[in-house]
Amino acid sequence: MKSALLCALFLSAGIAFAGETVPVIAFDSVPNPIKMPKDMHLGEVSGVAVNSKGHIFVLHRGNTMGPAYAAAATQLLEFDANGNFIREIGKNLYAWSFAHAVRIDKEDNIWVTDKGSDMVIKFNPAGNVVMLFGRKQEASDKETGPLEHPMPPLKAEDGRFRQVTDVAFDSAGNAFISDGYVNSRVAKVNKNGDWLKSWGERGQALGELHTPHSIASDNQGNVYVADRGNRRIQVFDGNGNVLRVIQVDVPYDASIRPAIGNMPDVAKKDDPQLGNKLMMPGAPWALCITPGPNQVLYMADAYPGRIYKLNLDGKVLGVFGQSGKQPKQFGWIHEIACPTENTLYVGELLNWRVQKLLLHP
Repeated sequence: MKSALLCALFLSAGIAFAGETVPVIAFDSVPNPIKMPKDMHLGEVSGVAVNSKGHIFVLHRGNTMGPAYAAAATQLLEFDANGNFIREIGKNLYAWSFAHAVRIDKEDNIWVTDKGSDMVIKFNPAGNVVMLFGRKQEASDKETGPLEHPMPPLKAEDGRFRQVTDVAFDSAGNAFISDGYVNSRVAKVNKNGDWLKSWGERGQALGELHTPHSIASDNQGNVYVADRGNRRIQVFDGNGNVLRVIQVDVPYDASIRPAIGNMPDVAKKDDPQLGNKLMMPGAPWALCITPGPNQVLYMADAYPGRIYKLNLDGKVLGVFGQSGKQPKQFGWIHEIACPTENTLYVGELLNWRVQKLLLHP
């Protein structure tokens, strides 16, 4: 029975096979999409989101405090639709440690995942903290310090996270939290903050995860998890049942260099013995699903550093960009905001910037 289910799921998986012709989408990068205040500078941009007013929220690893290897590196900034600076949100917040992602729900609440403090923070539109998930390690404890990564990981605990990464929402107000570098699972909480369940654990089998790095949901409440270490997107229903697997294999120019680091051994991209495939082509770092009745999925990888446009079944509709430092090139896209099908904002770690992209499909 299990083997039949696996076969059916993989037959229905969305895969862009090597050799298949995929359109290259023409696009522009808008110069200076946000305007920083005098003497304020972006660090690694780990998150970017857009609310219903078109305001842009940038989460970055800047304004650091502390020694080089123990700095608090999280700052949340808001800009208007024209990119003018409005305010900093959560200045000196106890949860700030190492920024990972920012998302906006349908009521314009602002959610931040902080990988360093293992916390998820919900702000209302006014910028006040209204709900917290997880708990920061106590500074008074002798054993407080960087998390260990034993294999297999230690047993996960309800209500706590280990290097949490991202959050998505369904129409009922439930939140789905990807948890993350250590636990490799998805947690589900309701609109009142009650812990409902979690699913997934470290592994390569169907339903197992390796570093769920980004998460998104569609209008039907299905949950798309960037299973980055396994080089795939797994799609679940709202209760954690696997619906399909999406794997992206699109030809690329092999002469393109990674944004940083040595060339990956791409011949091993499907090798089950390779424990973490984060630098392989098609390994999903960032996901975004557009609003509206005709939703599409955007996905970014770190090498060759492209953005892929897919339908929700996993068919690749187009591709654009590559690694680099110039406009229209990307240095480790860490989060994508997609307020419309043809307008994207991307936050880059290596280039310390936000790009606004206008697509011409």
